[in-house]
Amino acid sequence: ENSVQKTSASYTIDSSDIFNSPYALNLSSFTKLINRLQSMHPEASRDRIVEALQQVRKNNKGMLCGLSISTIEERTSAIL
Repeated sequence: ENSVQKTSASYTIDSSDIFNSPYALNLSSFTKLINRLQSMHPEASRDRIVEALQQVRKNNKGMLCGLSISTIEERTSAIL
């Protein structure tokens, strides 16, 4: 009879770990999205763009996931 020994390990999370994958990807995507929207709408401030993105999120049941970048850009542009 074979037995499998299970091991457990405790992990600590350091604040610097928060931006490791996948969070870094999300932050990077957000930054790219903001930059693209700023180039599309130079008249809009960064704060206004963030507000518009928050409105898009609110209109999509509180989430942006599931929407393509182009859809997010279109919906944000419509608000701006």
